[in-house]
Amino acid sequence: MQKTFLEQLNAFGCLNKKILVAVSAGLDSVVLLDLFVNAGCQVGVTHANFQLRSEESDQDEAFVIQLGANYQVPVFVKRFETKNYATENGISIQMAARELRYDWFHHLLEAKSYDCLATAHHLNDSIETILINFTRGTGLPGLIGIHQDRGKIIRPLAYFSRVQIEAYARAGNLQWREDSSNSTDDYTRNFIRHHIIPKLKELNPSLEETFTRNILRWSAAKELMDIGVKRIKEEYRLDENGQVKILKSLFTKFQQPAILWELIKEFGFNIDDCDKIILTSEGYSGKKFLSSEFQLVVDRELLIITPLPVRWNDVHIQEDQAQALLGSWELNLSVEKNWKILPDSLMALIDIDKLVYPLVWRLWREGDYFFPLGMDNKKKISDFLIDAKIAVSDKDHVTVIESAGQIVWIAGYRIDNRFKITSSTKSAVLFRVKPFFVNN
Repeated sequence: MQKTFLEQLNAFGCLNKKILVAVSAGLDSVVLLDLFVNAGCQVGVTHANFQLRSEESDQDEAFVIQLGANYQVPVFVKRFETKNYATENGISIQMAARELRYDWFHHLLEAKSYDCLATAHHLNDSIETILINFTRGTGLPGLIGIHQDRGKIIRPLAYFSRVQIEAYARAGNLQWREDSSNSTDDYTRNFIRHHIIPKLKELNPSLEETFTRNILRWSAAKELMDIGVKRIKEEYRLDENGQVKILKSLFTKFQQPAILWELIKEFGFNIDDCDKIILTSEGYSGKKFLSSEFQLVVDRELLIITPLPVRWNDVHIQEDQAQALLGSWELNLSVEKNWKILPDSLMALIDIDKLVYPLVWRLWREGDYFFPLGMDNKKKISDFLIDAKIAVSDKDHVTVIESAGQIVWIAGYRIDNRFKITSSTKSAVLFRVKPFFVNN
């Protein structure tokens, strides 16, 4: 086992690296630490005490501290208020423990200048993870189990079985502690470990070897799939100006929701969303789909993904004010005595005598109306934006300037006929809007 372990470290490029080893006090992590020490690696130990099992948690902590002393390696311990964290964040105890320990691990990597973190996940952990994912529903990524390496996190025991690990420990007379919670069926993983896997092994005594081969096959299939997805992204997806646009012509070739999901899953949308998006994409509906941080709008020929719009607070502009900021826009104001035709729609000349200060600059709202330049009849802004073919995703950032409750200008689009320059105009205000960028 030691020889194979060294080969794994060499494959990871970690033989001469400074390694932080996560040790819980259980069999797997004790073996992992022993393998690293015997390999002559420069290691440190980190232990997370989640304080979930009263005295047992404290005894685990003391055991790990003594273990570090025995191996003459530094030990870093952190105690967490795990239950409080789970309650405050509305997540499960298991998820809370995961978030807390990995945040702590990443902090240590940087603070103590370690090159990578090693965890003791092994082949049986991957089998359990695959069965959990398969039962809940998954794609190819969920059938690969626990990755051997991910960034600065390595898992050198990924292809060792629990039987091999225990045999190594007994041969070396290693001591470890048993977690009493592992003997219960309170968690899905434990139920699968205690009941499902033994039944599968009755059907196939070589279950671990079979899963090892399956994981390698599924990993290869995932690599091929990634190549295909990359090509589809290059042809059908465009990332520009903070938006992601996907051509709806994708659905003339690919009707499977899983294809679309590969293009948009990074934005928090799930496979059920993709089913509904494809059904809605026939024709133009303007329908929106929301994830926790993004919105997807079904437009005429595109699916457009943008961050969820922030509701900007109204801005009040005083008569002598020369500049204002609203969300991602900047407005400049100047008094003009001589005027001419303006070069673009981001500028507007307004008769100064028709304005009542303070002006209000805000996002447009449903029900807003104005009198478009050249017209004597009012029109809803919502209808104007449709007629102007403004993309649904862009409508969330359309702003208006208001004077005494009347719309003066749909910023960047059209002024109100009541505020236009006439032959009797003596002076005018030049409004100019432009995108506002913060220099970091």
